[in-house]
Amino acid sequence: MDKPYKIPRSVLVVIHTPALEVLLIERADKPGFWQSVTGSLDREDEALDVTARREVAEETGITGGTLCDWAMQNVYEIYPVWRHRYAPGVTRNTEQVFGLTVPAATPVTLNPREHLAYQWLPWPQAAERCFSSSNAEAIRQLPQHLPKGPLW
Repeated sequence: MDKPYKIPRSVLVVIHTPALEVLLIERADKPGFWQSVTGSLDREDEALDVTARREVAEETGITGGTLCDWAMQNVYEIYPVWRHRYAPGVTRNTEQVFGLTVPAATPVTLNPREHLAYQWLPWPQAAERCFSSSNAEAIRQLPQHLPKGPLW
């Protein structure tokens, strides 16, 4: 059976502590490329917040925290090298941005097929370290998207 096409809808999740330390993970397929958690919907009817929680758990092992939809979207061109994963003619992806606030010292367990290392950085340094300009811009927006009220 053929593998189904990827859905051109995804999430970007900026994981951070209340002190605005941001978790970055290094891609296994591109060493030296650091990013936040990203991932596509598994099904057309999968809710974006469910996708965000699933991808965070799969990529970092983190299952808790306060998830907040930042009501921000990035639309970007899918790299030609990856277009074969999508239906013919699909060239753009729409990415919904979320923030996930977790306690300081939250343990991280990487999926070694996807990521090599992780680091917690103050948000300005994390933004500088990202290879993706849209990821960097999302991190720069972090201070404006802090959750209100008690976190846990």
